[in-house]
Amino acid sequence: MKENLHEPFEIIYKELDECPKPTHQHNFFELIYILSGTGIQVINQHTFRYNAGHMFLLTPEDMHSFDIHTTTRFVFIRFNDVYLKRNSSLESQREDLLQRLEFILQNASHQPGCILKNQTDKSIVKPLVEAIIREYVNRDIYNQELIRQYVNTMIILVARNIAMFLPEKITECSEQKAVDILQYIQENIYHPEKIKAAYISSHFGISESYLGRYFKKHTNETMQQYIVNSRLKLVETRLLHSNMRMNEIAEELSFTDESHLNRFFKKGKGMSLGEYRRKHRVLPDRVAPDRVLPERVLPDRAALA
Repeated sequence: MKENLHEPFEIIYKELDECPKPTHQHNFFELIYILSGTGIQVINQHTFRYNAGHMFLLTPEDMHSFDIHTTTRFVFIRFNDVYLKRNSSLESQREDLLQRLEFILQNASHQPGCILKNQTDKSIVKPLVEAIIREYVNRDIYNQELIRQYVNTMIILVARNIAMFLPEKITECSEQKAVDILQYIQENIYHPEKIKAAYISSHFGISESYLGRYFKKHTNETMQQYIVNSRLKLVETRLLHSNMRMNEIAEELSFTDESHLNRFFKKGKGMSLGEYRRKHRVLPDRVAPDRVLPERVLPDRAALA
């Protein structure tokens, strides 16, 4: 069962004694914050014991449910790329948030557990969640704009926490320079000229021939394979989670044209761009106007105290 989001952005507060849904997927991103309560998060057949202060990230690929042990107060923050495109005043800010969203999708481990690994960030998120609820309840001037800014801040915090503990290919035995190279590639994946071997070797002061051996030693994958797989994921994300046309994807990711992009994608995925989108994409039945914090799913002010 796959649940749809019929608007770009939605925040829901729920107090639950048991999970109302069996294991399911979404076609959107969801940040879940635990205000109070205990239980078990189940994601992709793995489990994690949760309590107050934990925040979970669910991507469109994740199968999940909750086993609630004591009454739990959840805050669900649901959004998709339409929300990010529509709700930033500056083009550069929209692009930055979209890139962070794709970074999250590409590097999220799809394992259970609190997404906030940095203790300082945990202390930041709690007042952000409380501020979102407060803005809804009080309905002060500019409340919707403030709520969007708070959510955007949380997206950036999530991206930072993933980046800090990023590479699945890195272990505690890996050298810091290997970590730095992986993070450099992710940070510059939109700029093909900056992720050429010659450019990277110059940037890190390593000879090009040694760079290749060094990268494979620490990741068990050639650098070219890693870059190709990363770019394939960027294309895949746009095919599944946006309405971009093929030529727009090609232009944004610096392919010569749509034909060049299609050859690249078919070599990596075994099917054309159109075939992949038709086979794997799940679309909502409709897209409603942006609606923040729908009243039907939030309690009154007393219940939030």
